[in-house]
Amino acid sequence: MKKLELKFLNEDGKIVTISLDAPVEPADPVAVGAAMDEIITQDCFLSSGGALVEKKQARIVERNVNDIGI
Repeated sequence: MKKLELKFLNEDGKIVTISLDAPVEPADPVAVGAAMDEIITQDCFLSSGGALVEKKQARIVERNVNDIGI
């Protein structure tokens, strides 16, 4: 399963991650950056370390799980 991870810095300088399932690929860096800017501007998420104040990173993460029959 793939996820889009949006990483921000909060007022305490700590990293806060927002994860979204099933991202559209290929990811549009301009659209992702604009969405992150809007999240900061709208102040719609609050972390234990305060408001989100800066973009840190955006990435698509894929997790593969292989069961082992025992």
